[in-house]
Amino acid sequence: MNAQKLVVIGQGYVGLPLAMRAVEAGLDVVGLDVDADRVKRLACGESFVEDIPADRLGRALASGRYRPSTEYPDAEGFDICVITVPTPLRDGVPDLSFVEQAGTAVGPYVRRGCTVVLESTTYPGTTEDLLRPLLEAASGLRSPGDFHLGYSPERIDPGNPTWRLENTPKVVSGVDAASLERVDGFYRRLVERTVPVDSTRVAELTKLIENTFRQVNIALINELAMASHQLGIDAWQAIEAASSKPFGFMPFRPGPGVGGHCLPIDPCYLSWQVKRTLGRPFRFIELADDINHQMPEHVAQRVMAGLNRIGRPVNGARLLLLGLAYKKNTGDMRDSPAVDVARRLQALGADVHAVEPYAEPQHIPGGVVVVDLTAREVAAADAVVLVTDHDSFDYDLVTRHARYVFDTRDRCRGAMVERL
Repeated sequence: MNAQKLVVIGQGYVGLPLAMRAVEAGLDVVGLDVDADRVKRLACGESFVEDIPADRLGRALASGRYRPSTEYPDAEGFDICVITVPTPLRDGVPDLSFVEQAGTAVGPYVRRGCTVVLESTTYPGTTEDLLRPLLEAASGLRSPGDFHLGYSPERIDPGNPTWRLENTPKVVSGVDAASLERVDGFYRRLVERTVPVDSTRVAELTKLIENTFRQVNIALINELAMASHQLGIDAWQAIEAASSKPFGFMPFRPGPGVGGHCLPIDPCYLSWQVKRTLGRPFRFIELADDINHQMPEHVAQRVMAGLNRIGRPVNGARLLLLGLAYKKNTGDMRDSPAVDVARRLQALGADVHAVEPYAEPQHIPGGVVVVDLTAREVAAADAVVLVTDHDSFDYDLVTRHARYVFDTRDRCRGAMVERL
């Protein structure tokens, strides 16, 4: 019996791990991506996703069951197609053009009995009201009835060694009972536990709830940290003390802002839909978004104030930023607050150097000099700014040799360290 054929559209931080896991589960996988350079690198066994080491990619290629491609005709005859393309914001409005392009391109290859699943984060109604008509128009088939259609929100956490695709519960849905059965059956081959819900709209909202919860609570703690600094209170110590409560509290910690594809974007999808459909603002989301977007400017102003206290103006100062990715232990630069901090400090006249061991060179902001973390680099800096707390950084070295450290992540200790 031939293995099922899976097409994964999008081979980034979500699609590539899904493709690798599917190969390991015995499926034949075509990984489609519009980025020809990315596809070429994958075909050569070069992974750009930290969670997928080169040897794992190499095994998938050697098995003959994984084929990266830019050509949609390679999707012909698929049993399952999963769409994992980006869904960014454009001027505050959801941009679903990548979903539209994927649906239009794969539509001609939809056949009777196949299954299509959307994983891209979006507002409730996208699967049924946007994607389904595109697939039906291109294929001449109908869902439900001729083919199966569902939604399953991605829960990939880049750099997390504990919660991976296979052991993170997977929410699944379908446009009807038969579609849900097919979608659930597919993901049960890949993950330890699925969580079926009644409709695609419920599944779409589930993802937005998860990230809105984080966005709002991070904003609360960020605003608390700013106020606590002005009041002369150690917010970090207070948070740790509050964390000792064994019920009714979940700790969130301050930071330089939020980044990645989820937190700066996903809650805004929900806010946009509420305003468009119900005619009223989603005030918590809008306030949280405003607070978190203020944080890079707050960090830049605190660094400037710290330099003034040691008698050094920010204009002309040499600054060493630790980390430029949006989260630790990854090279993901999407909407990184660290990049915003770097640009704001440059705008104040600072000479910005940075240590970023994971990000690819083409993603480094213009004018930022990338260096290694050495005692000489630390000592040469007028200030060290810890923005992204990669575990590979030698924090003892930093505190031994730095004149002044502004720490947004609570990783450094010493008399010269000032925390967010």
